[in-house]
Amino acid sequence: MSNFVDDTRSQVWNLGRDVSSHIHQCLVDFIPPQSWPDLRLIAVAKGPGGFTGTRIGMVLARTLGQQLNIPVLAISTLAAVAWHKKSQNSHLPATIAVEMPAQQGKVFGAIYQIDVEKSEIKALLADQVFTLEAWKETLNDYPNNYPIEHELIRATSNLAVTVTSILHLAYLDWQQGKNGHWSDSLPYYGQHPVDS
Repeated sequence: MSNFVDDTRSQVWNLGRDVSSHIHQCLVDFIPPQSWPDLRLIAVAKGPGGFTGTRIGMVLARTLGQQLNIPVLAISTLAAVAWHKKSQNSHLPATIAVEMPAQQGKVFGAIYQIDVEKSEIKALLADQVFTLEAWKETLNDYPNNYPIEHELIRATSNLAVTVTSILHLAYLDWQQGKNGHWSDSLPYYGQHPVDS
Protein backbone atom coordinates (compact mmCIF):
# COMPACT_ATOMS: atom_id res chain seq x y z
CA MET A 1 0.00 0.00 0.00
CA SER A 2 1.40 3.39 -0.91
CA ASN A 3 0.53 7.02 -1.36
CA PHE A 4 3.57 7.15 -3.75
CA VAL A 5 5.03 10.09 -1.84
CA ASP A 6 6.15 9.19 1.64
CA ASP A 7 4.14 6.24 2.91
CA THR A 8 4.67 2.75 1.51
CA ARG A 9 4.12 -0.45 3.43
CA SER A 10 3.83 -4.09 2.52
CA GLN A 11 3.39 -7.41 4.20
CA VAL A 12 3.74 -10.98 3.00
CA TRP A 13 1.82 -13.89 4.48
CA ASN A 14 2.94 -17.47 3.94
CA LEU A 15 -0.52 -19.04 3.89
CA GLY A 16 0.26 -22.04 1.69
CA ARG A 17 -2.84 -24.07 0.92
CA ASP A 18 -4.87 -21.99 3.40
CA VAL A 19 -4.65 -18.84 1.29
CA SER A 20 -8.32 -18.85 0.28
CA SER A 21 -9.40 -19.35 3.91
CA HIS A 22 -7.28 -16.58 5.45
CA ILE A 23 -6.45 -13.95 2.82
CA HIS A 24 -9.54 -11.86 3.47
CA GLN A 25 -8.83 -11.54 7.19
CA CYS A 26 -5.18 -10.74 6.46
CA LEU A 27 -6.26 -7.87 4.22
CA VAL A 28 -8.80 -6.60 6.76
CA ASP A 29 -6.03 -6.54 9.37
CA PHE A 30 -3.53 -4.89 6.98
CA ILE A 31 -5.66 -2.02 5.59
CA PRO A 32 -5.92 0.20 8.74
CA PRO A 33 -5.40 3.05 9.24
CA GLN A 34 -6.72 3.37 5.68
CA SER A 35 -10.12 2.04 4.70
CA TRP A 36 -11.43 0.39 1.54
CA PRO A 37 -12.77 3.68 0.06
CA ASP A 38 -9.26 5.17 0.34
CA LEU A 39 -7.96 2.79 -2.34
CA ARG A 40 -7.48 4.34 -5.81
CA LEU A 41 -6.12 1.34 -7.69
CA ILE A 42 -5.25 -2.30 -7.15
CA ALA A 43 -2.08 -3.93 -8.43
CA VAL A 44 -1.97 -7.68 -8.88
CA ALA A 45 0.56 -10.17 -10.23
CA LYS A 46 -1.03 -11.81 -13.25
CA GLY A 47 1.53 -14.57 -13.59
CA PRO A 48 3.24 -16.60 -14.65
CA GLY A 49 3.29 -18.37 -11.35
CA GLY A 50 1.52 -21.07 -9.43
CA PHE A 51 -1.91 -21.79 -10.87
CA THR A 52 -3.88 -21.65 -7.61
CA GLY A 53 -2.11 -18.60 -6.17
CA THR A 54 -2.43 -16.69 -9.43
CA ARG A 55 -6.10 -17.60 -9.73
CA ILE A 56 -6.94 -16.60 -6.16
CA GLY A 57 -4.98 -13.36 -6.39
CA MET A 58 -6.65 -12.37 -9.66
CA VAL A 59 -10.15 -13.22 -8.44
CA LEU A 60 -9.60 -11.23 -5.24
CA ALA A 61 -8.19 -8.20 -7.11
CA ARG A 62 -10.95 -8.26 -9.73
CA THR A 63 -13.66 -8.56 -7.06
CA LEU A 64 -12.26 -5.65 -5.07
CA GLY A 65 -11.86 -3.58 -8.23
CA GLN A 66 -15.44 -4.25 -9.24
CA GLN A 67 -16.91 -3.56 -5.80
CA LEU A 68 -14.82 -0.42 -5.18
CA ASN A 69 -15.10 0.73 -8.80
CA ILE A 70 -11.34 1.30 -9.12
CA PRO A 71 -8.74 0.21 -11.68
CA VAL A 72 -7.13 -3.21 -11.42
CA LEU A 73 -3.72 -3.27 -13.05
CA ALA A 74 -2.37 -6.76 -13.72
CA ILE A 75 1.43 -6.88 -13.83
CA SER A 76 3.65 -9.62 -15.22
CA THR A 77 5.48 -11.55 -12.54
CA LEU A 78 8.53 -11.63 -14.82
CA ALA A 79 8.42 -7.85 -15.27
CA ALA A 80 8.21 -7.42 -11.48
CA VAL A 81 11.23 -9.71 -11.00
CA ALA A 82 13.23 -7.76 -13.60
CA TRP A 83 12.27 -4.41 -12.06
CA HIS A 84 13.06 -5.61 -8.54
CA LYS A 85 16.49 -6.94 -9.53
CA LYS A 86 17.40 -3.80 -11.50
CA SER A 87 16.24 -1.48 -8.71
CA GLN A 88 18.34 -3.49 -6.23
CA ASN A 89 21.44 -3.57 -8.43
CA SER A 90 22.08 -0.53 -10.63
CA HIS A 91 25.11 -2.29 -12.15
CA LEU A 92 22.91 -4.73 -14.05
CA PRO A 93 22.57 -3.83 -17.73
CA ALA A 94 19.44 -2.05 -18.93
CA THR A 95 18.34 -5.17 -20.83
CA ILE A 96 17.39 -8.04 -18.55
CA ALA A 97 16.12 -11.52 -19.42
CA VAL A 98 14.06 -13.37 -16.84
CA GLU A 99 13.23 -17.06 -16.84
CA MET A 100 10.99 -19.06 -14.54
CA PRO A 101 10.43 -22.83 -14.46
CA ALA A 102 7.20 -23.95 -16.12
CA GLN A 103 5.53 -27.34 -16.28
CA GLN A 104 6.70 -30.22 -18.45
CA GLY A 105 10.35 -29.15 -18.46
CA LYS A 106 9.63 -25.81 -20.10
CA VAL A 107 10.39 -22.27 -18.97
CA PHE A 108 8.61 -18.94 -19.02
CA GLY A 109 10.85 -16.29 -20.50
CA ALA A 110 10.81 -12.56 -21.25
CA ILE A 111 13.27 -9.77 -21.96
CA TYR A 112 12.83 -6.26 -20.56
CA GLN A 113 14.60 -2.98 -21.02
CA ILE A 114 14.60 -1.00 -17.77
CA ASP A 115 15.54 2.52 -16.78
CA VAL A 116 14.80 2.81 -13.06
CA GLU A 117 15.93 6.46 -12.96
CA LYS A 118 13.30 7.41 -15.56
CA SER A 119 10.78 4.89 -14.20
CA GLU A 120 10.52 3.13 -17.55
CA ILE A 121 10.16 -0.50 -18.47
CA LYS A 122 9.60 -1.94 -21.93
CA ALA A 123 8.99 -5.56 -22.87
CA LEU A 124 11.40 -6.35 -25.70
CA LEU A 125 10.16 -9.94 -25.68
CA ALA A 126 6.80 -10.47 -23.98
CA ASP A 127 6.21 -13.32 -21.53
CA GLN A 128 5.89 -16.67 -23.21
CA VAL A 129 6.54 -20.37 -22.73
CA PHE A 130 9.63 -21.95 -24.28
CA THR A 131 11.28 -25.32 -24.37
CA LEU A 132 14.72 -25.01 -22.78
CA GLU A 133 16.33 -25.33 -26.19
CA ALA A 134 14.10 -22.67 -27.77
CA TRP A 135 14.75 -20.26 -24.88
CA LYS A 136 18.53 -20.71 -25.15
CA GLU A 137 18.30 -20.22 -28.89
CA THR A 138 16.18 -17.09 -28.40
CA LEU A 139 18.75 -15.62 -26.03
CA ASN A 140 21.64 -16.56 -28.32
CA ASP A 141 19.90 -15.08 -31.37
CA TYR A 142 18.69 -11.98 -29.57
CA PRO A 143 20.13 -8.72 -30.92
CA ASN A 144 23.63 -8.02 -29.60
CA ASN A 145 23.97 -11.70 -28.64
CA TYR A 146 22.43 -11.27 -25.23
CA PRO A 147 24.99 -12.65 -22.69
CA ILE A 148 23.17 -15.46 -20.90
CA GLU A 149 25.87 -16.24 -18.38
CA HIS A 150 25.88 -12.81 -16.73
CA GLU A 151 22.50 -11.07 -16.90
CA LEU A 152 19.93 -13.84 -17.05
CA ILE A 153 17.78 -13.75 -13.94
CA ARG A 154 16.24 -17.01 -12.84
CA ALA A 155 13.05 -16.52 -10.85
CA THR A 156 12.80 -19.75 -8.91
CA SER A 157 11.69 -18.76 -5.41
CA ASN A 158 10.93 -15.90 -3.03
CA LEU A 159 8.76 -14.05 -5.54
CA ALA A 160 7.04 -12.27 -2.66
CA VAL A 161 9.96 -9.80 -2.55
CA THR A 162 8.57 -8.29 -5.77
CA VAL A 163 5.33 -7.10 -4.15
CA THR A 164 6.37 -3.43 -4.04
CA SER A 165 7.69 -3.72 -7.61
CA ILE A 166 4.27 -4.93 -8.73
CA LEU A 167 2.68 -1.90 -7.09
CA HIS A 168 5.28 0.45 -8.57
CA LEU A 169 4.82 -0.91 -12.10
CA ALA A 170 1.04 -0.66 -11.75
CA TYR A 171 1.40 2.94 -10.62
CA LEU A 172 3.57 3.69 -13.67
CA ASP A 173 0.86 2.21 -15.90
CA TRP A 174 -1.80 4.22 -14.09
CA GLN A 175 0.19 7.45 -14.52
CA GLN A 176 0.32 6.72 -18.25
CA GLY A 177 -3.46 6.58 -18.36
CA LYS A 178 -3.86 2.81 -18.28
CA ASN A 179 -6.95 2.65 -16.12
CA GLY A 180 -7.36 -1.11 -16.15
CA HIS A 181 -10.97 -2.10 -15.85
CA TRP A 182 -11.31 -5.09 -13.54
CA SER A 183 -12.79 -7.20 -16.36
CA ASP A 184 -9.70 -6.61 -18.53
CA SER A 185 -7.30 -7.85 -15.84
CA LEU A 186 -6.72 -11.46 -16.73
CA PRO A 187 -4.25 -14.04 -15.46
CA TYR A 188 -1.38 -15.30 -17.57
CA TYR A 189 -0.91 -19.02 -17.04
CA GLY A 190 1.02 -19.71 -20.22
CA GLN A 191 0.22 -23.41 -19.97
CA HIS A 192 -2.86 -25.39 -19.20
CA PRO A 193 -2.37 -26.81 -15.68
CA VAL A 194 -3.51 -30.30 -16.64
CA ASP A 195 -1.95 -30.73 -20.09
CA SER A 196 0.05 -33.91 -20.42
